[in-house]
Amino acid sequence: MTIGNLMRLLSDGEVHSGEQLGEALGVSRAAVWKQLKKLEALGVELVAVKGRGYRLAHPLEPLDGAKIVERLPADARHLLARLFVEDQLPSSNEYLRERFSQGAGHGEVCFVELQTAGRGRRGRVWSTPWGQSLMVSTGWRFESGVNALEGLSLAVGVVVSQVLEQYGVSPKLKWPNDVLLAEQGDELGKLAGILIEVTGDAAGPCEVVIGIGMNLSLPDSLRAAIDQPVAALFDVKAGISRNQLAADMVAGLLNMLSGFESSGFAPWLEAWNQRHAYAGLPIRVLQGERSSDAVAGDVDESGNLWVTENGHSRRLSGGEISVRRRL
Repeated sequence: MTIGNLMRLLSDGEVHSGEQLGEALGVSRAAVWKQLKKLEALGVELVAVKGRGYRLAHPLEPLDGAKIVERLPADARHLLARLFVEDQLPSSNEYLRERFSQGAGHGEVCFVELQTAGRGRRGRVWSTPWGQSLMVSTGWRFESGVNALEGLSLAVGVVVSQVLEQYGVSPKLKWPNDVLLAEQGDELGKLAGILIEVTGDAAGPCEVVIGIGMNLSLPDSLRAAIDQPVAALFDVKAGISRNQLAADMVAGLLNMLSGFESSGFAPWLEAWNQRHAYAGLPIRVLQGERSSDAVAGDVDESGNLWVTENGHSRRLSGGEISVRRRL
C-alpha cells in the first residue's frame, strides 16, 4: 500500500471506514491507521467521523496522465515526448536530470503529487501536502549553449501567468522567478516558484530542467511555518480542475520552449514588464550578505532587472541576487 493509493481512495471526499480502506488496499485496519497518521504528519487534513471512518477535510482531484494528455491541443501533444505522473519523488527536477543522463529527457514532463526533497532557488525547501499543489518539471535540450537561455525563467513566469489569467486570476511577477498573487487586500504572496537547472556545454548543447511549484491549497499549519507571505490558487479561485490546469501548463511551456532558442526572451519582454510586481517601487536588493536599497525599473531583453540606486542605474543579472519589496 502506498500513500498515493490511499489518497486516491479518499479523494472523493466521502467517509471511508478503516475496514473498507483495508479491503480495497489489501491490508489490515491497523496498517491503514498508520498510513492515515502518516498523511496527517505530511500536512493532509483529515476528519474522523465517529463510528463511520475518515474523510479528507477538502476533496481533491488526483492527477491522471491520460486525462492530461487528452486535454492537450494537437501542437503541444506533438511536442510532448513523454509524460510522467508520480505519486512521490525526492525531486521531479532530479528525476528528469536522471532521464537526460539515460539519453532521454527532451520534451519530457514529470508531475509529482508529493516531493520529499523538493527545493527552490538558493536551496530553499519547497514542500506542500500530497495532491495540494501543482509540481511539474519539464526537460528541454538547447543546441546553442547557455547564452541562449537568457531570460528563460522570466518567460516561464509569463507562461504561468497567462495560463492563470485564462481562469480569471491576475498574478504578478517578481524578478527573477516568482509568481505572486494577492489573496486578501493588497498584500502579494508567493503563489509559485520557478527553478531552472542546466547541465552541459556553455557554448554547445545543454540540457535544461524547468521546475515549477505552485500552491493550490495551503493548510493553516503549513502557512504558519513559512517565513514569507504566501498565496494559494484555490483560495481565490476554487473549482479549477487540476488535470485541466496541468494540461494548460504543459501546453504553454512546450509551445514557449519550441521557439525560445531562435527568438530568445525578446517576444516575452513586454508581457513580463506588464506584470512586474514592483515596477517603480522601492525594493531591497539582497546579494549574499550585502543588501542595498533601490527603486525597481523594467527588465531588458536579456532578462536583467534595471534598478536605480542613489540616482544611478544598475543592472541586476540573476545568479544569487534576489529582491524584496521595501515598505
